[in-house]
Amino acid sequence: MQKTSLFSSPMHSFAFWGGSVAVVAGVLMHVPMFLMARGMHYQLAGMPMTSTMLAGMLLIVAGTVATAYGLLPTRPAKVTILQEIAAPEDAPLNRAHWVQIVLLAAALVIDVMKAATLGFVVPGMRLEYHLTKAAVSLLPLMGLTGTTVGSFLWGWLSDVYGRRATILLAAVMFMATSICGAMPTFGGNLFMCFFMGLGAGGMLPVGYALLAEIMPTRHRGWCLVLVGGIGTVGGYFATSACSALLQPHFGWRILWLINLPISAILIVVSPLLQESARFLQEMGRMEEAWATLSRFGLTLAPAQAGGLDVIPDRVVSGEGSWAEEIPVPRSVNLHNASTGTKQPGLAGMTLALTIAALCWGLVNFGVLLWLPGSLVAEGRSMGAASGLIARSALLAIPTILVAAWLYSVWSTKRLLALSVGMTTLGLVAILLRGNGAVPALANPVIPITLLIVGSSAAISMMLPYTAESYPIRVRGRATGWVAGCSKAGGIMAQLLGVFGLVPAIGHAAGLVAIPSAISMVLILLLGRETHGHDLRELEAPTQAADGGAGDSLTA
Repeated sequence: MQKTSLFSSPMHSFAFWGGSVAVVAGVLMHVPMFLMARGMHYQLAGMPMTSTMLAGMLLIVAGTVATAYGLLPTRPAKVTILQEIAAPEDAPLNRAHWVQIVLLAAALVIDVMKAATLGFVVPGMRLEYHLTKAAVSLLPLMGLTGTTVGSFLWGWLSDVYGRRATILLAAVMFMATSICGAMPTFGGNLFMCFFMGLGAGGMLPVGYALLAEIMPTRHRGWCLVLVGGIGTVGGYFATSACSALLQPHFGWRILWLINLPISAILIVVSPLLQESARFLQEMGRMEEAWATLSRFGLTLAPAQAGGLDVIPDRVVSGEGSWAEEIPVPRSVNLHNASTGTKQPGLAGMTLALTIAALCWGLVNFGVLLWLPGSLVAEGRSMGAASGLIARSALLAIPTILVAAWLYSVWSTKRLLALSVGMTTLGLVAILLRGNGAVPALANPVIPITLLIVGSSAAISMMLPYTAESYPIRVRGRATGWVAGCSKAGGIMAQLLGVFGLVPAIGHAAGLVAIPSAISMVLILLLGRETHGHDLRELEAPTQAADGGAGDSLTA
């Protein structure tokens, strides 16, 4: 029996691992400059780029290109015998599922760490480069712009390049841009911060798309929401912990340099990360598709055309020490998968999710960021304002657990609409509080709690809901689009800050509340119900009559 391979050929495997080593070496060639500045508390402002650093940059570029080539899938000639890949809709969770959950949660942590790190490096960067508040705000703007572009780009690539390959290539780029910690100029930091965001932006949408395709129906909902919540909380915890432990001794730059070991670990364990079986089938790599199907309890049904049965009794999965024979489980006919339930088209649902994602970005990167300053302006100390927000934020932790449970037992689109509605209610409460129209809202605890709980629940469900609402041909692009729009809302908010156009907190909340309420109604009217539905229904022939709405995402 032929062994399956993680790459298209031995040459591709050599290119990937050799390129990864070259990227690591290139990053390490920047470390001496960082260590030379320990007498100045690791401040590099004004220092020249050394020839070793320039050579390291060339090595990084060459290594990134090599890894991209190594991950290229082979597109064979059109096959004449087709098999239908059946998702593991009825399978229990096994060891392979939990391994993927851990790995993809780690990828989501990396994505969140990028945005969270910006807040911890800005004070030290502003001090080292003697920047004004407006000038240093360009850093989070560039970072958010990079993650936005990355979400769009990597989501598209995952549909043509492969889920696993896209995650690994994003990790390589994220690792390469850790040299941001050794850039002596502020301009260099802005440039590298954009590309760092570009790399990290691919983790979130592609991770959700891959996880949605490998999880059984009865476990898919709660798992997607819970992994998303763990990724968010874990990312902020990891960033704050690293900052508390390392920044007092090594300065703010160490928070960029630690991207090297974090991403390298993900790449080293990449043989454990499985590709989507359906993508492997489209590439004609049927041996690997069978092995992946068996590992996750998936099933394979031969196409009815010609009555040919080409499914072997046993297949081999893995390579080297990971190789093992796995029996192929009994097959299930995909033609009986669809329930025949009429679902809304993709265009209207995409509009609803786009508006909801933009509003979430405006809330998370706008209203919530401006809230502390507004509370201080009312006469509260920064400590009191921070404590008030922190107490409200604690409710986000049980919110994620409750949302994960409800998502798996109740209507998914109604629960998403409810979380958007709660966010809208919080925005309206802040508006009324700012106008003094409701005396009961003089204490800001109620509006802040509604806003934080609602927005936390919304983002923990929005991307999982997207990932299980679109057919496989556009799933990566759709998830990337919604993730990118959530960052684009943040860019809008940051631009207001850069140009000094931030409105009063009440007015800002009122303006965001209008489209937020519209998106809630659109989700209820145009959203798909995914609870208890088989992902294979999205591939049913009846979905072809969707008017081509989903194809607009391919542009």
